[in-house]
Amino acid sequence: MLKLINNILDWLRGGAFRLLILAGVILAIWGILSPIGTVVWWLTQSETLGWKRQSLQLPARSNSGSTGKPRNLTCYIVFLTGVGDFSTNELTEGEEDFLQGLAQTHQNCAVVKDVFPYSAANENLGGERLLAPVWRFANEAKGWLGVADVLIKIRNLWRFAISADERYGPVYNQGIAIAIAEQMNAAHPLSPDSQQPLDIILIGTSGGAQVALGATPYLNQWLNSEITVVSVGGVFGGINGFEQAKRVFHLRGTQDWVEDIGGIIFPSRWVFTIASPFSRARQQGRYQSFVSGPHEHDGAQGYFGKDYAPASKTTYVNLTLQAINQLPIWQRQDNK
Repeated sequence: MLKLINNILDWLRGGAFRLLILAGVILAIWGILSPIGTVVWWLTQSETLGWKRQSLQLPARSNSGSTGKPRNLTCYIVFLTGVGDFSTNELTEGEEDFLQGLAQTHQNCAVVKDVFPYSAANENLGGERLLAPVWRFANEAKGWLGVADVLIKIRNLWRFAISADERYGPVYNQGIAIAIAEQMNAAHPLSPDSQQPLDIILIGTSGGAQVALGATPYLNQWLNSEITVVSVGGVFGGINGFEQAKRVFHLRGTQDWVEDIGGIIFPSRWVFTIASPFSRARQQGRYQSFVSGPHEHDGAQGYFGKDYAPASKTTYVNLTLQAINQLPIWQRQDNK
């Protein structure tokens, strides 16, 4: 036992632990400055130097470049990942199965998964010049060093907090909305001047639910659309998006205690805050919450887990897929 303790202490005194401490310090400094980085990004991208954009400009695309989808496709499913993800091209096997299942069931909808909800510039962590080595180390570390992936979660939580912040959120959320619209257009050409409303279904898990809600007002402003937000174990505030979304659905697992955090830390979701957008949406029936199954927040028994759920004879991810397919949002799309 003493030998084991000594080995652990030797490891803690080693270079790997010092690297983690250094990375934590850098991350803390980066987190404090991240709102400034968001504003600077916006100033470099907007000709109006930070004033709210009134229109959306998309690159012209030819229908001949579409991927075999029907020309009259007007439904988009946009998936926004959780705070533990490194990039949009490194989705878990369960997340990929989930999106493939949606695409097969709702063939009149284009599935969009190339939006990283923790970067206003839609840039994966590997693309950040300064801290890319830190994020790669945290993402690829194995064994004892595997705990380093908490650095990615902390980093992404900063961006989640910015999205919910009333001061910096409008800037950040507009950037995400631009990325969503651009990736929708890349998946299937769209026209902001279309006479037929677009059905946009934003599916966000964990912190991605807050980012989806944050982007909703701007997508609603720029596009002729009806937006549905689906939170899968999401953590979100009670202000952004609830006035503009047609409906908001929240799926929660019985073993997921993380999704409860949103209702605790955001006063706009407290029961006695009856005038908040969240409370009004709930009173009007535009917000509804459902139990998805015995899900934990993440992992093999999470919403996109590949383990088999007890007494259900199917996987946890299939339970999530079934719960979403049963929501009253597909009738119009599936009848097209």
